[in-house]
Amino acid sequence: MKKTTLLNPALSALVAHCGHFDEITICDAGLPIPANVERIDMALSPGVPDLLACIDAILSELQLQSVILAQEIIEINPQVHQQILDRIAQEQQLSGRQIDITYISHDAFKRQSHNSRAIVRSGECSPYSNVIFSCGVPF
Repeated sequence: MKKTTLLNPALSALVAHCGHFDEITICDAGLPIPANVERIDMALSPGVPDLLACIDAILSELQLQSVILAQEIIEINPQVHQQILDRIAQEQQLSGRQIDITYISHDAFKRQSHNSRAIVRSGECSPYSNVIFSCGVPF
């Protein structure tokens, strides 16, 4: 039995298989997921689990280098945007490393998600609640 926070075997394997610059998308319940990208579906019902629970679980094991967000989240969903920024700030403090944040249009975000090693679908049902993590290295 694992001792760490992340118990889901598919998420744990995803993090273990990632290398430097690999990308993982964590999305809301509505983001289209391309057929050629691994889908890890965590959604049980609307809001369960929420995006932040999925982010927290993944960050418990993932070394984060940078983040991509849809620029629309700033105005349309400021509460979730701030909560994501808080998680990134906390991760910077824990790792002692700068984590770059890039904003792109939602359309560009959807195209970028096609490059992900996997897309983790949450039950989040608030708009533009999606993030792409680029993996770093812990050394």
